[in-house]
Amino acid sequence: MSTPTIAPPHRDPADVAPADSYHKADPVWVYRDGWRAGVIEAASPLAVTVTYRPGTHVGTGVDTFTASYVTYRADADPALDNRQENALAHRRPRPSGDGATVPSGPPR
Repeated sequence: MSTPTIAPPHRDPADVAPADSYHKADPVWVYRDGWRAGVIEAASPLAVTVTYRPGTHVGTGVDTFTASYVTYRADADPALDNRQENALAHRRPRPSGDGATVPSGPPR
């Protein structure tokens, strides 16, 4: 299925899968200022958490959506579908208040 064309308020409720029918790593489309490619991170009976591409750039966003704003995606998205497990959990050094770099992570 290619990018959906129907906005969430106009979708037939019979075509909307329940939020808890999605599983981690399922490829989906999410509606956020248009339909965007995404991947399920977590699901509950009320909503799903999705990592998605908010624009045409390679950056990602993470947000929670109700079921009518999500649908399954068959089209591949290399920036989302080939990422490593926990890739978003990698920590980078953060600058301290004086401009020096301070390693991030748990306190020692």
